[in-house]
Amino acid sequence: MNKQLGVIGAVWGVLGLCALLLWAIYRLSFYALEAWAAPWAWWHWVFFVGWMVFMVYGEGYKGFQKGFSPRVVARAGHLARHPVWWHVLLAPAYCMGFIHATRKRRIVTFSVTAGVVVLVLLVSLLPQPWHGIVDLGVVAGLSYGVIAILAFAVRAVAGRPIDFPTDVPGSEARAS
Repeated sequence: MNKQLGVIGAVWGVLGLCALLLWAIYRLSFYALEAWAAPWAWWHWVFFVGWMVFMVYGEGYKGFQKGFSPRVVARAGHLARHPVWWHVLLAPAYCMGFIHATRKRRIVTFSVTAGVVVLVLLVSLLPQPWHGIVDLGVVAGLSYGVIAILAFAVRAVAGRPIDFPTDVPGSEARAS
């Protein structure tokens, strides 16, 4: 039963987090689409191209592929091997590092989350097409992130190790 509970937790953690990100992508897409209805000047296009490159590289590649995504899947693997009922219940938060994480990981997780909330509030004050242009970049970065999480999950299920720190308290645990 423990093994089944762990597998349920790992799957719930990864898919629950992907569902959360997909919900954000869905919600932001409406603002992104509104941007296309507004008239664009040349500086909007320059910002759009630069912003898209920045978000795909910075948020997608550097943020998700090189950090967040492998850690999420590594923590899901740790949860699969060491299930605790309430960690399984809160598996998406567990995989993100909100619970059962080192002090440093919790500080980073809560800080990044707070920063995202502040940025969302600030971007909501922007007029179109700026609001939509920013959201287009965020949608691109988050989409890259969902794909990266799922790619690492498929890799883990296929038996290829995800050698990334789990940031679980009391150890220097790495997934394998």
